Amino acid sequence: MSHLPVIVSIGGANSAGRSSFHHGYRRLVIDRLEQKERQDTLLSLATMMGLLKSKNDSLVDMQGRVCLPEEVEARFATQIYENTLLRKIIPDLFDVDRVPMNRKIEATDTGSSDIRFSIPKKQLPNPIPTNWQVSETSKDPDQVEVAVNGSLEFYLRDFKESLVKTAGQLPTGFDAGRYYSSTHHPRGLQMAVFGASDLLNALGIDWETVKQSVHPDQIGVYAGSGHGQMDDTGGGGLMKALLEGKRTSSRYLPLSLVDMPSNFINAYVIGNIGHTGTQIAACATFLYNLDLAIKEIQLGKRRVAIVGNSEAPILPEIIDGYKAMGALADDARLLNFSKNGIISHADRAASCKPFSENCGFTLSESSQFLVLFDDELALELGAQIYGSVADIFIKADGYKKSISSPGFGNYITLAKASARLRAILGEDSLRNRSYVSSHGSGTPLNRTTESHGLNETAKAFKINQWLISAVKCYLGHPLTPASGDQLITALGTWQYGWVPGIFTLDAIPEDVHRSNLKFSKEHVQVEKDAFDAVFINSKGFGGNNATGLVLSPQVTLRMLEHKHGKSAITAYQERCQKTMETAQEYDKKAIKGEFEVYYKDGEHVLNEQDLELTDKELKIPGYKKSVDLNLTNSFPDMTPV
Repeated sequence: MSHLPVIVSIGGANSAGRSSFHHGYRRLVIDRLEQKERQDTLLSLATMMGLLKSKNDSLVDMQGRVCLPEEVEARFATQIYENTLLRKIIPDLFDVDRVPMNRKIEATDTGSSDIRFSIPKKQLPNPIPTNWQVSETSKDPDQVEVAVNGSLEFYLRDFKESLVKTAGQLPTGFDAGRYYSSTHHPRGLQMAVFGASDLLNALGIDWETVKQSVHPDQIGVYAGSGHGQMDDTGGGGLMKALLEGKRTSSRYLPLSLVDMPSNFINAYVIGNIGHTGTQIAACATFLYNLDLAIKEIQLGKRRVAIVGNSEAPILPEIIDGYKAMGALADDARLLNFSKNGIISHADRAASCKPFSENCGFTLSESSQFLVLFDDELALELGAQIYGSVADIFIKADGYKKSISSPGFGNYITLAKASARLRAILGEDSLRNRSYVSSHGSGTPLNRTTESHGLNETAKAFKINQWLISAVKCYLGHPLTPASGDQLITALGTWQYGWVPGIFTLDAIPEDVHRSNLKFSKEHVQVEKDAFDAVFINSKGFGGNNATGLVLSPQVTLRMLEHKHGKSAITAYQERCQKTMETAQEYDKKAIKGEFEVYYKDGEHVLNEQDLELTDKELKIPGYKKSVDLNLTNSFPDMTPV
């Protein structure tokens, strides 16, 4: 019997705000929302950003003045709009006008005298250069005088101006680490803990209930980061410590590992002893992890999966790396799109221009997570159904001219995903009731190669006007969580009926292939059940291509009814009502900034002395169900008698 991976919760945060309950999606289409929805989204952002806080059942601003929910838009909308999505990098991350650096200096004597200076004796290099003459001073036994005959090479602390000053940062003022004991945690891990907590709270089902409903090894966490945690509390500190004359901390190396988001979720958020890990595939990583999860659910090996990525790459070193590749939209290039030779806030907000005249992608940060149940568990626990993941196709590019050049893989993934939808729901769903959330990175090369792949697929499958969205124009490119941004945004369309327009789309260049595609600058309004499916497309650096096929909540329910029967769905809907009420209670608190972040350091640690192990099962304290050891032969037709 087949198992359908059902999306039962979403959570996290990016430059648009909190992901749960579609708040981040709503920020993108906020000009099309009903008043109450717009007020809730603005209030959610205002409390995230610290503009308002909850006090004695009221909301007060930084000066202690009470603010009613209906007053938030008038008082704070402009400030919220200017401090979310793409904008100038804020000093909280780093000062783009004074980026610290070390400048190499080579000084020589003037010929009339040696270079002389005094330093602490403990600072003498080992070995002492041959052209140094060191003598002790009678004034201080701990000091020495140095005379240098010839040249002296040293590094001087200096500053430079960053050539790239725009990024998609979390809402200004939001600090994910403020909600738990996060001392010395890199930013990416703080975001992972917050994102996973937001996810579990939005689930509406107590995690203990989930945990006791399945065998311990039927839970999996598939999460990571691409660059690791490269700020000064992780890999950045590791690499810079010796060069800056500092001691290497025992935390630097382990906290920089790319799999650390999954490790933190397992060890400190859910206490998981099931499957764990991550697969890294550059910008397509989220879909690669999702593929691992859905295949194990389809096979029955997992019944619960947490899938996600957390990336905090807005750092001078990473920006310099992508700038050296010519991949980023820097200020010099943005001037070509500006008016009066000045880069305005509006220019920065529109720095990413998928399928338009563009100059490179805009880096961003994001933490995006999903919970998947198999269909039976989703019905049994009354979980919310956001949609389901039917399949994901992953292909490489073959031989390449360079590691960054495009290749053939994305044609295969797009074609196979299209064929899969046709096989499941038929020609009409593919041709008339699907759309694409594109990779849409905003680079000149992407607009040509991805549009060609999409257009050729549309022509092959006789799709006349395939609607293409590209949410990076709002959110920027967070690298590994990018397709998570795309997927979670697409889920919002089924809730609110708007496909976000590519608002930076101006004149479409001739090298964009579009005979069978539809690009829209404006938001596209559709019926909430207009689309049966969305394709999530991703093209990763190095030849990592993935296309995911996600089915709508309406289609998912119809499939579950076909498999389990109408009475099972009726009973499920009754259970789901309680789940939704519980989840909405969390949303009401979170809108006011009352976040509950799970971080259990040293709590409920298992003692191996309490394990009960036989050749049939392994019983673990705290779990109702045991680990089943009655395994069958996986190769019955190949095993010698």
